[in-house]
Formats: sequence, C-alpha cells, structure tokens
Amino acid sequence: MAGKPAESGTARAVSTTQVETALAVLPGPRSESSSESGAETAPAAADGRFEAQWQRALELIADSDEIDLVCHICPDGDALGSALAAALALRGLGKRVRVSFGDDPQVIPESLSFLPGQELIVPAAAVPAAPALVLAFDAASEERLGLLREKAFAAGALVVFDHHASNPGFGTVRLIDPAAAATAVLVDELLRRLRVPLDQAIATCLYTGIATDTGSFKYRATTPATHEMAGRMLATGIRQDLISRQLWDTTSFGYLKVLAGALERAAFEPEEAGGHGLVWTWVPYQDLALFGVTVEEIEGLIDVLRKPAEADVALVLKQDPDGTLRGSCRSRGAVDVAAVCARLGGGGHVYAAGFSAREAVKAVVERFRVALAEVAAGPGPAAAP
Repeated sequence: MAGKPAESGTARAVSTTQVETALAVLPGPRSESSSESGAETAPAAADGRFEAQWQRALELIADSDEIDLVCHICPDGDALGSALAAALALRGLGKRVRVSFGDDPQVIPESLSFLPGQELIVPAAAVPAAPALVLAFDAASEERLGLLREKAFAAGALVVFDHHASNPGFGTVRLIDPAAAATAVLVDELLRRLRVPLDQAIATCLYTGIATDTGSFKYRATTPATHEMAGRMLATGIRQDLISRQLWDTTSFGYLKVLAGALERAAFEPEEAGGHGLVWTWVPYQDLALFGVTVEEIEGLIDVLRKPAEADVALVLKQDPDGTLRGSCRSRGAVDVAAVCARLGGGGHVYAAGFSAREAVKAVVERFRVALAEVAAGPGPAAAP
C-alpha cells in the first residue's frame, strides 16, 4: 500500500548511527522554488518537441490521483534518488505514490541507506498489474525495468525520465535528455514546473543523484548548470560532506579483501581498444559470499581499475549467484564504451556503460574485445579532458 514501509522483499543495509543521524531530515529552512530563482532548466527544454512532451507529462500527473514511480534494477544513486525525490514531491501535492524497482529480492545498497522517502518503497509484486500512471527514472532501456517491465507497459501511460544517449525512446511520454548530467536534473526541472519548493529531503535525493552520475562533479558532463543545481540543494542545509562520505568513502572490511582479489586478477592488454589499451578484471560470486559482500557494494571497484594511465578502457565483470556477469565499463575518451556495450546487449554513456551476459568469463571478455576493436576502428568521441 502506498506510503507504508516496504515489505520483507526489500532488504535494507543499515548505515552507521552517526551518518544516519546526521542525514536525518529535520524541519528546517526551505529554499526558494527554482522557478522563482531564475535557475537554468534542463538543456533540452527549449526544443519545441521536448516542450510538448513536458506538457503532456504534466497533464498526466495532474489527472492522476495514484502514481507508481519505478527506476532501473540494481538502482544507483541517480536512479533511486530521482525516483524518491519525485515521489516526495508528488506526495506533497496530495498524490498517492509508490516507489519500486524490478528486483526480487530488492536490495538497497548500504551507500544509499540514508536516502529519505524509503518508506514509500514497495516490492515489485505490490505494484498493480496495470497501473494508471507509471513514471520511470534512469532506465536506459525497457529491459532495465526488470520485473516491472510488463506492468509499466500495461499502464494507462508510461512517462520516461532519462539521460542515456543509448535510450531507444520507449514509453508514452519520453523526457530523454542526453545533455543532462543526471536524471536528477530532469526531476529538478519537473519540480520547477510543478512549483514544488525544495526541502532537505528532496534536496538530499537530488544531490545524491547528480553527485553520483558526475563522479562527485569530476566527470565531463559536469557544467556550470550542474554546480548551480548543486548549490541550490546545499542552500537547504543538507550535509554534502556526510553524503559524499557515505557514497564513496565508507565500505566494509570485506570489500577490501574482495578488492585485493580483483586487483590480483587484473590484466592489462595494451594492444586492445585500437592500441589505446584495456585493463580488466572479474569478481567471482564465491569471493563475495566468502567475505559477506554484495554485488552492489563493489560498484565502485571500476573507479579503482580505471586509474592506470596506460589504458583508455577499463572493464569489471561481477558475478551474480546465478552466474550472470554484470559488466561495468569506463573510457578516458578515446573509445565510445556505450557503443561497445550496445553490441553486448547493454548501453549507457560514451564514457560509462554496462551490460549483462550469461557466459563464461573467457567468452565474455573475448566478445568484449571484438566489440571494442570494431568501435575503436571507427570515428571515436572527442578526447575527454
């Protein structure tokens, strides 16, 4: 039921008491609505066709008393932060809302355990078979909706908020802006159009989304508008230092053991990626089970592996209990890894993408090398700074 805590199908990792207390959302100062502050809107908002999509989305929301908000499977900070921010805003407008994602069991990473609004999360099974209105966040393809895919497409209307260039354009209304640094940017624009002022709860969710997808504001997608948006979030009084600590600087000791094994297995292949170099490794599920670490907890491993200057492309394969390999890929700018991952059934951004495969590690890496060679042989993206 909307508004009630998630049932046992949703596993929650517990944050440290200190961080959880510091991040608790308390009544406090509220910033001015971005519609009144002259804030820059989403980059594609000036496009006439895009504007028509916005107007249709607003009409659907206005006409709906009950709204289901979903994000992609294995949600990251942008996916879950965007969905929760929108849900909190819509609840404030008197809507009945549910938030969900298509995993079973649902696992919320410990790094995101501080996000406000998690009492609105329900298991995928609790979402109606044919919802009146579904808002989808940060799902680059319909497959990324997981168990909620059929329900989303059975809805009276499906509004898609996303910023992945690889998104094929699914849904009834498509608010897809590859120029946006994060899906949270589109949610910020939604709130501006709905005239919902920021409070600390919403700002925490949006700040988490934009900080996550810009790598703490260090990726190429970061713009002056990105910092302006972050500034408005900080003006509500949120503790960005504690958010950042939880997102990037807090792990279990078991993670260090898994990391050590992954680095020991790391391979550097300078001839791959058209001579730009590839570094890759993999994490067997046995390592995760041995040290009590979840797949979600090692999402940041790719940021360690991508550091060697000798390799343009980095790849980490993470094994699920059923043997599925989840690939996370990064590029320094010479190779479009979204195009590489698309050849393996995935997608993402030019410099950050992913895919899944049900094969042996050796076979997956060989297919990745082939795709990498094909993409590297063509015209590549502009070099990243």
